[in-house]
Amino acid sequence: MTTTSLTAAAEAAQLSPAFDAGRLAAELAAVTAHTWNVQRTHTYGGQAGQPAAIDWRVLPLRSLGGDPERTDPGGPGPEPFKATRWLDQLPYLAQILYSFPAPLNAVRLMALGPGAVSKAHSDPKYRLDRGIVRLHIPMVTDPGAVLVLDGVEHCWQSGTCWYGDFSREHLVRNTSATVTRVHVVIDALLTADLAAWFPTSWQDFLTRGEVLLNHTAPAEAPAWPAGLPYEALLPSGFADFNAPAPLDGSLIPARIDHDGDVLTLTVAGRTFALAPVDDTAEFRFSGWSEQRTLQPDNDGGLTLRVRRGRGLAARHVTAAPRTP
Repeated sequence: MTTTSLTAAAEAAQLSPAFDAGRLAAELAAVTAHTWNVQRTHTYGGQAGQPAAIDWRVLPLRSLGGDPERTDPGGPGPEPFKATRWLDQLPYLAQILYSFPAPLNAVRLMALGPGAVSKAHSDPKYRLDRGIVRLHIPMVTDPGAVLVLDGVEHCWQSGTCWYGDFSREHLVRNTSATVTRVHVVIDALLTADLAAWFPTSWQDFLTRGEVLLNHTAPAEAPAWPAGLPYEALLPSGFADFNAPAPLDGSLIPARIDHDGDVLTLTVAGRTFALAPVDDTAEFRFSGWSEQRTLQPDNDGGLTLRVRRGRGLAARHVTAAPRTP
């Protein structure tokens, strides 16, 4: 398959690992003694939005701050993603997640009840040129439980691992009369090691195409290499994840500091946790990819970087430790 046809037609790919479907299904018993929360969105600051109108329930295994009640996938915010208490009850699944060679954001068990059909929608942040992917591991499924992705029906088998391009229009539909479909839904940053799990036919595209490959997080996070608090002037769109040109716009005040053991950036009234890219003191937004990063430089300022696939743009801005 050529690179051109792959980008045009490949809405999904089965990754190389396969897991023990029986063990995965058996572990569900440890977390199904209570009714899971209905899927719903959350606003910045954690306010819950409207619940789904169908039987679509969620158990969060990793969430912002490790909140065991949040059903949404989250994103950049004041807290990093952490394991919830539910993951402790699923040791085999925890072992699987720890084996992923990539930084993980949200991980959720998502249960679609019999007769439930979602609305068609798209999730534009899960794009290869942004380096953010969504993966599925089915735990319990049925021939009548399908994902319709870009017009193609998929019924993935239990224990398999799949990538789907969820920036394309999709919906889920369960026509089974008795079976609740349960998938592990994993939001991850695409790394070179994770890309190696994709089929051979994808490898040329993943190496040469409009794909952003992130670093694997360092074992120990480096400290911010300058005094804190650290003050800077950032483009107004840099922390707006919908901004088409995040390095453009007027400069506004920002502050980098610690909140406990979390490095944070506060700008335009919002606070974001920062995560290290590698051990070179380049930092990304926790809950986002290396699509945008910041790094103190030797010129008494801050280098901002924005990536799209293999492309890179940078801007130097004024920044320095705050003078007492």
